[in-house]
Amino acid sequence: MEIEGRDFMNTPPLKTVRFGGNVVATLAKFKQGDTSDYELLKHQLADPDIKDAQIINWLQEFRNCVTQLSKDHEQLIYVALRLPWLGRSPAVVEEYLSFLSNLVSAQTVYLRACLKMVVSNFKPKRVKICEGGVDISDSDDDDENLPRSFDQCHQALQLIGRYVPSTSCFLMPILIENFPFVQKSSRTLECYVHNLLRVAVYIPSLRRDVLELIISRMLKLDVSAPRGEIEDVEENAVQQELKGEQEEEGLFDMDEDVCSVNSSPAGTNVMVHPVAERLDTLMVVLLAFIKDMCHVNGCLDVERTKDLYKDLVCVFDKLILPTHASCHVQYALFYLCSFRLALAEAFLEHLWRLLQSPSHPAVLRQSAAGYMGSFLARANFLPVVTVRACLDLLVPWLHLYIDSQDSGSRAYCDITLHGPFYNACQAVFYTLIFRHRSILEGNMKKGLAYLQSLNLERIVMCQLNPLKVCLPAVTNMFAAITRKYQLVFCYTIIERNNRHVLPVVRSSVGGDCVSTNTNPLDSFFPFDPYVLKRSSKLIEPLYQVWEEPADTGVDTVTTKRVRPCSDADEDDFLRGETPETKGVMGMTPGSYESHLHSPSSVGSPPISFLQRPYHH
Repeated sequence: MEIEGRDFMNTPPLKTVRFGGNVVATLAKFKQGDTSDYELLKHQLADPDIKDAQIINWLQEFRNCVTQLSKDHEQLIYVALRLPWLGRSPAVVEEYLSFLSNLVSAQTVYLRACLKMVVSNFKPKRVKICEGGVDISDSDDDDENLPRSFDQCHQALQLIGRYVPSTSCFLMPILIENFPFVQKSSRTLECYVHNLLRVAVYIPSLRRDVLELIISRMLKLDVSAPRGEIEDVEENAVQQELKGEQEEEGLFDMDEDVCSVNSSPAGTNVMVHPVAERLDTLMVVLLAFIKDMCHVNGCLDVERTKDLYKDLVCVFDKLILPTHASCHVQYALFYLCSFRLALAEAFLEHLWRLLQSPSHPAVLRQSAAGYMGSFLARANFLPVVTVRACLDLLVPWLHLYIDSQDSGSRAYCDITLHGPFYNACQAVFYTLIFRHRSILEGNMKKGLAYLQSLNLERIVMCQLNPLKVCLPAVTNMFAAITRKYQLVFCYTIIERNNRHVLPVVRSSVGGDCVSTNTNPLDSFFPFDPYVLKRSSKLIEPLYQVWEEPADTGVDTVTTKRVRPCSDADEDDFLRGETPETKGVMGMTPGSYESHLHSPSSVGSPPISFLQRPYHH
């Protein structure tokens, strides 16, 4: 039987029927102790098959009596807040937003509940998956309505903020509480981080806290995936893929150029290492945000860039600088500094102030020296004049330090006493290794005169003996370069140091001293090669790779591994030298007032932050 084109016998009735009285009458009965209609109302609101017309009708009735919806009706409001409004018709969305506005205006007691509802939708809906009796549920990555749903969430959040000015005070704890566990899928993390950064755009007072939250979570991923481990996993994936292709084709020519094979399945840019893949996804989002916040219509906005720089430096001081052995997160600041020379100079000045300030803990001063040396060596957007200016700060400071110690009772090699000094020495040596050619080119005579004026021999020959504790790769290459240009002859000291016993450390559990062959400084070069695939597209144009000088007569690599060729493998200056220590959060070893100059050339990001990267 057909009635208006509908199969009446085989189609369930449309749910247009509602039971009980209107909301006003139901609340009145509830106040008198009759809860039957009240429970019926909650049941109907929780119906998973509720129709648009029903939602609109209920919400309109709620708006008419919003002043009566006190704390006594908490359960009813919580049910109403769970109504499936996202992705519905424009009429439903508009009515729901009006309901939220009226509710938070009349009953601020529900502000947190409304904020929690909105923030809970910053992630794709959870899909239940069970394999072999194990629950591996995670997000729905194929929801095509995500962009529209997220837009509606941000519309709701901005509307709430307009009616309740104190919204930002209550929002940050909720954002922290809802942050997905870092082992969730890349998609879940990507969506949530992207939405957090969108919040930071229209609530700028929260931007520093939002960046701190995101970077703290990214650091947890970063320190749990050492660079060497990522490279090994990616290399194994290449070998397995190559082996599979050869077996399938019946070919076993091992001389085939492995460089033609992408180091991820099916030739994609997806990282095989699961933690690296999540981190790479988040770095893409963060770097795109930085670019878009600093540029307006393709041009750098000075004031916006200055504000973002200040926020990132504060997060750097609080989280990144004290974190030992992070490999990638610090490149957010590296990338930002590439926009203008003044940014890079401000960052170097900030590191210099940290290094030479005795009021800061030694471990932070040592870390600042590591960042300074690594940044000077690796940032190809730094001109030689900036490098020389930094050396003119570092080297005289080293000489003054030697002056203060040479006649004292502590004038002997001791890392615990002179840690910042040794790290500053290593920063100078490392910088000269990478930058001596740029200092010398153009005018060799003037360049050599400048290097001779640094009086490096006094630093090397002093009683504090920095060559004994600096990283061997740095020491050996510095010795080769300074010998080539007849600046210092280091080999006598190196040989004498090698004849001495290995450094000793006292056992933490008591007993005799035990020898260790790890790097005494526990050196950390924060801008060593970047190995994440997608986000590296932004970093590579800015990065100075290691090119071993000719005729140095030294092999800087103590442990070279046979690897498929890649950009990262071109830079093997420290390969095998630095111990793969897992980073830990906390205190572990390890002025933007100047005028902004012309921007440096940087690559375009793979995505624009404002284009909402919700579709793969």
